[in-house]
Amino acid sequence: MVRIAIATYQAPQPQAILTLGGDFDREFFTAHFALSRPDLDIWISSGGLPQDLSQQYFHDLGIPESRLHYDQRAVDTVTNFTSLVHDLKQQDIQHLYLITSDFHMRRAKLIAALVLGSHGVIITPVSVPTRTPPESPVHILRDGLRGVLWILTGRTGANLNRTLLFTSPGDLEQRERRV
Repeated sequence: MVRIAIATYQAPQPQAILTLGGDFDREFFTAHFALSRPDLDIWISSGGLPQDLSQQYFHDLGIPESRLHYDQRAVDTVTNFTSLVHDLKQQDIQHLYLITSDFHMRRAKLIAALVLGSHGVIITPVSVPTRTPPESPVHILRDGLRGVLWILTGRTGANLNRTLLFTSPGDLEQRERRV
């Protein structure tokens, strides 16, 4: 709690943009969002577009490559945060705009609060509108527990048997379509 209070005081406005990969629309949205925030760097975690196409899209909108930071280490929502938290801290970033799809935001906010919050980084969420229903509370709880596991052990549980991470075969199928 103290770290969050300090971050809120020291960085009341976001210092960078973090976009979670998994959907092309998130990067398109981010590019347009970033146009009105030319002083903020953009971090894209395991993007939905191949990096060269993403860079070209940002370039075509006039966003210099020097603002872009790509990280391909994440394999899921939890590792979107755990793979970047130390990089963000090295850059002295304490406050981020977090961009992801609206259906995914509740889970992303919980994991960000746990993982980033444990390192004194806060977020301002920005949702990309979709027509997809919100994720199930089971998904949110599961990844929240994985965030706690990471805080306690430094491990995310990403290597666990996939059947333990998903509640049913339909959940796996739905995830592969959306994320």
